[in-house]
Amino acid sequence: MDVMLKKIYQGVLDGDMDKVTTGVQAALDENVTAEAILKQSMMGAMAEVGQLFEDGEYFVPELLVAARAMQGGLQLLKPFLVAEAVEPIGKVVTGTVKGDLHDIGKNLVGIMMEGAGFEIIDMGTDVSPEKFVEAVKKSGAQVVALSALLTTTMANMPNTIKAFEESGLRNTVKIMVGGAPVTEEYAKKIGADGYAPDASQAAKVALALVS
Repeated sequence: MDVMLKKIYQGVLDGDMDKVTTGVQAALDENVTAEAILKQSMMGAMAEVGQLFEDGEYFVPELLVAARAMQGGLQLLKPFLVAEAVEPIGKVVTGTVKGDLHDIGKNLVGIMMEGAGFEIIDMGTDVSPEKFVEAVKKSGAQVVALSALLTTTMANMPNTIKAFEESGLRNTVKIMVGGAPVTEEYAKKIGADGYAPDASQAAKVALALVS
């Protein structure tokens, strides 16, 4: 990896947004492709951040600052990625289910997935089953990631899966679930395709679902 890409990689690991944005700008000025910057430095760094989180060396605050640094670089890169016609690995619709207004976990999941190369369609919080279905129809997303932080709102996960069945889209989309009260057992019981206990695992599950 060349020195500039290493600097961006390290900037993401350190959660240093200035280092990332100046590194990205310098690399672009030197005609390094946006695809190389994204795939070799930023995606690699976010994968390492995820691993450090899983190993218990990083915690949520470190994850957040690394993610913020990556997003700063991504904002600069996006127009160049579009110009180079770099396709995302896939599209993911994310959202917190109806009745639930918690979004920190969902936001982290979206950031980690973006770091893995997905395009994220974030529906926000308190999202009805119909809105999830509509978002998939509109975007052609391959994955839907449902989040819930309350046992009372968890019941809207099977309702959302049912809405996909009724719309005829269930076979075209993979549905994954997560959030504090959600377990792997519950995910299987309601017919979800995947479950992740945290944001870092969620990106891996999404990659496995589209591969």
